[in-house]
Amino acid sequence: MPNAQDSHRIRFALMALLLMSGIAGTASAANECPDTSALEPARAVVRDLQRITTPNGIQEQYATPIGGVKQWLTIRGEDRANPVILFVHGGPASPVTPSVWQFQRPLEEYFTVVDWDQRGAGKTYAEASPDAIAPTLTIERYVEDAIEVAEHLRTHLGQRKVILMAHSWGTIVAMQAALKRPDLFHAYVGIGQIINQVENEKISFDYGLAQAKAHGNAKAVAELEAIAPYPGNTPITRERIITARTWPQYYGGLTAYRDDSKYYFGAARLSPDYTDADRCNIDKGSVLSLGPLLPQMLKVDFNPITRFPIPVVMFMGRHDYTTPTAPTERWLNTVQAPYKQGVWFEHSAHMVPWEEPGKTLLSLVQIVRPLARPD
Repeated sequence: MPNAQDSHRIRFALMALLLMSGIAGTASAANECPDTSALEPARAVVRDLQRITTPNGIQEQYATPIGGVKQWLTIRGEDRANPVILFVHGGPASPVTPSVWQFQRPLEEYFTVVDWDQRGAGKTYAEASPDAIAPTLTIERYVEDAIEVAEHLRTHLGQRKVILMAHSWGTIVAMQAALKRPDLFHAYVGIGQIINQVENEKISFDYGLAQAKAHGNAKAVAELEAIAPYPGNTPITRERIITARTWPQYYGGLTAYRDDSKYYFGAARLSPDYTDADRCNIDKGSVLSLGPLLPQMLKVDFNPITRFPIPVVMFMGRHDYTTPTAPTERWLNTVQAPYKQGVWFEHSAHMVPWEEPGKTLLSLVQIVRPLARPD
């Protein structure tokens, strides 16, 4: 049962919209950015493996002004002529940059991949004071940021359009960016797609309670029934979400067949792209972002969107009870789009690129890459 591993699950939950950043941030503050220099020899191995050596390759990491604040981009690929993917990470404020060494390298043979640390997240967190950033933490501002990043990449990389790919919280931002500026994007790829946040909460809760009863887990049943009906008409607070989401995670709704996800918790510690201060800023960014963004996220509903202006592909984990797939499948079946495709990942929950990196690669190359046609 969750005990010593709770802090890890809570931190990981942030990236998956589990909204438990307060506890994670407290733990990080108490540790005051531990010195991980002893891991540098291991990071050197990862750094060398990740090095782009091809003549026409690209490997850049820099901050550029986006929406009034410098924001960090990491750009990697073996051939600048390849289609560009802009990856919009989850969270809020859980950058993918410090974990891409786990799965992204093969993608870079076929795409130029851009990982963006959003405002208040990861390396970008240090570029402005929390007091200055806090008033700007609105979904609308993130959408405008995504559009500005895409426009920057058009100039910087010399390609008129990019492929927009998003995970979890990032799908809220990216879907709206695609709807607002379809001219910037070849296609949209949603992973752990959010269609309706409140509906997701109910499906996830029901799954956790059913699993707890099936496994005779009296502690879990008692905790979940104490907040039932969920979400119901009671406000969805951080505390209720912590209870509601802990048990679906435990029963594989975050990473299939696992009751924890150490592979992700430790990813940043071995990242050659992050300093110790950057690693601590992951949790600080989550704490900063939660308050302003939680009520906005709970209003998200893409069900009224019946037409989508660009090709849309959904990567759906069969066991995902973090952003449950039933609403996504239903929406995809009814929406009208120039092209649409759902791809099921039978051995994944929420963390599709990490859980099934091979199928992720094949799906992007076989289904998505042909959509990046010159107009």
